[in-house]
Amino acid sequence: MTDRKETFNDLYAIISRLRAPDGCPWDRKQTMEDMKKYLLEESYETVTAVQENDKESIKEEIGDVFLILSMMMRIAEENGDFYPGDVFNEICRKLVRRHPHVFGEEEIDDPEKVKEKWDEIKTTLEGRKKKKGVHAVSPGFPPLERSYKIQKRAAKEGFDWEDHNGPFRKIEEELEELKNAIEKRKNSDTEEELGDLLFSVVNIARKLNVDPMTALHRTNQKFLARYSEVERLMKENSLEMKQENLEIMDRYWNQAKKLEQNPDVQT
Repeated sequence: MTDRKETFNDLYAIISRLRAPDGCPWDRKQTMEDMKKYLLEESYETVTAVQENDKESIKEEIGDVFLILSMMMRIAEENGDFYPGDVFNEICRKLVRRHPHVFGEEEIDDPEKVKEKWDEIKTTLEGRKKKKGVHAVSPGFPPLERSYKIQKRAAKEGFDWEDHNGPFRKIEEELEELKNAIEKRKNSDTEEELGDLLFSVVNIARKLNVDPMTALHRTNQKFLARYSEVERLMKENSLEMKQENLEIMDRYWNQAKKLEQNPDVQT
């Protein structure tokens, strides 16, 4: 088995070399701010690999996440903010501190009680101010997921529609307001009303017990599959993918839908 400590040291040494004055121009240019988008992108790719249960991809994507995190630690070290050892020491102390039933004398054998203890330690021993309700939802979540979690928290406190008909009516209302904003040609109003409409769509998903992230992921995959079939048919018929051929592409799109519903149908 490969030594885990040495493997991380190898990775960090490579990152340090890339960031050296005579290293890679692109790597040297990166800042902590730049790393945010890469971390988000690689995290999503890791989630996708897990959803697809692709073991090789999971291994690769976890490696990419470690690459970004290592780059962030190296940038922090160069800036004199903190060192990699500080990161690992802090998380080790936190894990030991928040698991007194494992590393201490307490006895807890219920997962929910473990979570309660975790939160209790955060507020009592660590002095963190506990946020409640909708305010406890982290702003770090992607907007769609954050909307879903905010709505769930609000619903727990009684602020909710009686059934799914409420958000359906709200969608109709928001759609009209969006149309009015578009007619006024005021971008700020259009953005606001579009946001309200999306929020209402998430509300319907919640009322129907549908995870909006999962639903949107499936739709993305469905679009990509159909679009790939359109590309194949266009190439097969020596046609370009461009606006002038939209009518033909639309016909191929409908063929792709039929093929999807009945794989035995030949196009």
